Amino acid sequence: MSALFAGFLLSLSLILAIGSQNAFILRQGLKAEHVFWVCLICAISDATLIGIGVAGFSVVLSQSGFWLATIRYAGAAFLFFYGLMNFISALKGQSSLNASQINTPSSLKKTILICLAFTWLNPHVYLDTLLLIGSVSTRYPGKGLNFFLGASLASLLFFFSLGYGARLLQPLFKRARAWQILDIGTGMIMWSIALSLI
Repeated sequence: MSALFAGFLLSLSLILAIGSQNAFILRQGLKAEHVFWVCLICAISDATLIGIGVAGFSVVLSQSGFWLATIRYAGAAFLFFYGLMNFISALKGQSSLNASQINTPSSLKKTILICLAFTWLNPHVYLDTLLLIGSVSTRYPGKGLNFFLGASLASLLFFFSLGYGARLLQPLFKRARAWQILDIGTGMIMWSIALSLI
């Protein structure tokens, strides 16, 4: 198996699970709000972390208990807070695509900050990119660049497919009940990840 293809498959298999970052991209896609920038930021962030992991940072990070603990607890706190916001939104039950178009949309700056938080405060991102992808890349000596390109391409394709593909679900999310289910599901995912990190 070529290094590029192996990197692509590994990255794709890790990113397919719906986590907090993917749920955020899905929400932005459904609202058709700042989708390009959210997808681009996630793809660039993933590529950066994958590059650091492939370059050998995985070995350094795996030997630093302090940094792993710091990343873990900061991420858990962020996920717990944002999960709580989703539960509150579900209880209010006032969200729908029509309502979101009437309400003041989120600014690009606010959306980018939330997107960066979901990416860089999520410990699973570090575990997947720096440690797992970084360590697997060592099986392809001399082909680290190809492995990096394959893994980064998988992230790029997935994020943009999720962000823009979400528009196909827009008719469903014109109902407030669908948003409530999405909010509850997202909140449960975030809290389960947060609890697994404590």
